[in-house]
Amino acid sequence: MIQQQLIASPVTATVDFAAQGVHHGFLRLPYSRDDAAWGSVMIPLTVVSNGEGPTVLLTGANHGDEYEGPIALFDLAATIRAEEVTGRIIIVPAMNYPAFMAGTRTSPIDRGNMNRSFPGRPDGTVTQKIADYFQRVLLPMSDVVLDFHSGGKTLDFLPYCAAHVLADKRQEAQAFDLVRAFGAPYSCRMLEIDAVGMYDTAAEEMGKVFVTTELGGGGTASARTAGIAIRGCRNLLVAAGALKGAVEPQPTQWLDMPDDDCFTFSEDAGLIRFCADLGDRVEKGQTVAMIYPTSRTGHAPVAVAARRSGLLTARHFPGLVKPGDCVAVVADEVDG
Repeated sequence: MIQQQLIASPVTATVDFAAQGVHHGFLRLPYSRDDAAWGSVMIPLTVVSNGEGPTVLLTGANHGDEYEGPIALFDLAATIRAEEVTGRIIIVPAMNYPAFMAGTRTSPIDRGNMNRSFPGRPDGTVTQKIADYFQRVLLPMSDVVLDFHSGGKTLDFLPYCAAHVLADKRQEAQAFDLVRAFGAPYSCRMLEIDAVGMYDTAAEEMGKVFVTTELGGGGTASARTAGIAIRGCRNLLVAAGALKGAVEPQPTQWLDMPDDDCFTFSEDAGLIRFCADLGDRVEKGQTVAMIYPTSRTGHAPVAVAARRSGLLTARHFPGLVKPGDCVAVVADEVDG
């Protein structure tokens, strides 16, 4: 880590983070490749500053096949005015830009999963270099972080905004206050089952107030989920004190994912048939899906059972599954 700190990031910003007003530019990462010997990865960036106030970092396309975040953030970058802002808003609509342009979860350059690449390396792969810049430059200058996610091509979610259960209860409370302000149809308290290398973890370990979402899936965005993202982003900015105006209150149902039993994984490959839909109440042991073997006819399907009672919050999206795929997520309905 000490040696890493001595190596300067190869990423440079084409805008001045301290300048007042609205500034559009790029994070530029040199990347020599077959079609551009002195080429670069150019990650679109908008910085809006006006006076004193908090710095809010907004990111989308941490995974490149998740679109509600980029829609909300490209829209915000095109419409925001400096006089609306108190403090600074940093907008990165497509954090893993190579993955975003390829429509893939991971980078087509190095297969890097951005959300498992932190703290990154300034001398590593393209994905690691981008993660390192966020780790050492953007996160330290931020007070609040909103990172948009959805199910991508392999999952579909009830649209929710979420924060993590944390040891620091003051930090946790601030995050859940912003989740409440975001105003998604569902709001979730999460205990992360795979936190190593995550952007979330990097931000939270620095003491930042971190909020995330899961807003649909299937490798697309609907009018409803895009609208939730756009409205929720503005609500959060207002609640964080970075945007003038009033929060537009929205009804929300709180969910809790307290342990690993919320997640059900396939042990078989085949064609999946769901026996419950998103938003349905399921009971522990209830069959939520059946997997039909596809190598030949005449074989009985394998039943997949819920491991706890609650609301079916997410499901596998494509029609075919493999061993190890997440089939279903069940969350508890709780009071906010």
